[in-house]
Amino acid sequence: MLKLSLLRILYRNSLWKSSSHPYCLIRNRLASPQHQRNFGGITGTWMSGSAPRESADCVVIGAGVVGLAVARQLAFTGREVLVLDSAPTFGTGTSSRNSEVIHAGIYYPRGSLKAVLCVRGRKLLYKYCSQHGIPHKQIGKLIVATSPSEIPKLADIMNQGIQNGVCGLRFVDGSEAMRMEPELWCEKAVFSPVTGIIDTHALMLSLMGDAENHHATFSFNTAVIGAHMEGNSIHLHTSETKSLESWNEKFMPDPDLILVPKLVINSTGLSAPLLARRFHDLDKGVIPSSFFARGCYFTLSNTKKPPFKQLIYPLPEDGGIGVHVTLDLNGQVKFGPDVEWIDGVDDVSSFLNRFDYSVSISRAERFYPAIRKYYPSLKDGSLEPGYAGIRPKLCGPQQSPMDFVVQGEDLHGIPGLVNLFGIESPGLTSSMAIAEYVVSRYLT
Repeated sequence: MLKLSLLRILYRNSLWKSSSHPYCLIRNRLASPQHQRNFGGITGTWMSGSAPRESADCVVIGAGVVGLAVARQLAFTGREVLVLDSAPTFGTGTSSRNSEVIHAGIYYPRGSLKAVLCVRGRKLLYKYCSQHGIPHKQIGKLIVATSPSEIPKLADIMNQGIQNGVCGLRFVDGSEAMRMEPELWCEKAVFSPVTGIIDTHALMLSLMGDAENHHATFSFNTAVIGAHMEGNSIHLHTSETKSLESWNEKFMPDPDLILVPKLVINSTGLSAPLLARRFHDLDKGVIPSSFFARGCYFTLSNTKKPPFKQLIYPLPEDGGIGVHVTLDLNGQVKFGPDVEWIDGVDDVSSFLNRFDYSVSISRAERFYPAIRKYYPSLKDGSLEPGYAGIRPKLCGPQQSPMDFVVQGEDLHGIPGLVNLFGIESPGLTSSMAIAEYVVSRYLT
């Protein structure tokens, strides 16, 4: 029997409720006698032996902060936008499991997408937050060298930031840095005054509201499980998320509905390369290898006053930028994330975000010595498990960091498809600039 549960989801998410919405054509066609067949009270059009097919304009797959920013930007151009996400709400993956830092754009190679989009995105983000009342604070950051041997690398980091156009960076002696932050220990530091913190949930809620106000539609609990081409048209295979619970990975589940959009943005974060591999006519050679790096955070307990007023970062490590100090807007102190490379992630876990996000208290044993290099008065027993996140990386252990990959028809040959791969940090800071870049480059 043909499954039409997705159609119920689309209806509940207001896809068909407005007669002025172009997608009401779906509803009207389903109501016509020549296209009717009833399954449990839901009617649908179909082709023999296939799921029902419906046309769409722009489909954004993934409702994390980048997907929301892209959907908003597309909607502002007047395009009809449909956002699909397998989760029950927006931002349940990497977007809600990070340090909530507005980065300056210091670390990344000059001219890279990470450098250019982070610097541009920071400016857009501060402006947007100020205009829309998004809680944020420009509190500054100290990148610290805790031994003389680290000072040359610290100098390289500062020079990289200057090349990237980050304003206000300055080299400070350890004594000055420790006057700025009396609980800090360091030999020297780089001060970045433009770094800040943000309420990520409030940002995402605002981006989604902007998109909806410009007629974008959201359908949650809706998974894209693959695609194929017919001529120059992408056919997206969509399914209700709960139907994947019993998915046997050896066989592709039957779609509930096939969408035929003009433009598709694959912004699924952790599962973006996996989803791309399920686009049957896409050359698999253009899809980068994917790796997962888990990072845990611990919170500081038993303290009436935060020991730091600014963010404190050690030098970067393999796979990350070090176990650092960050503050949330309520003054809660967090340390993290560390780096734990994970493998053996099955397709279902990736599609449904079934990663292990637990934080074991035993992991704190690795945090104490790392933190005490710059915060020597940290007391035993003061760290409590916080939360964990997964980085969607394109490089593995001991490999050189990779840039963001924004991949359109010019690179993979599929008209109307844009893949966003490896959107890890500084993805949050870069989100609005990524949206600007995608729409200006690929919207036709």
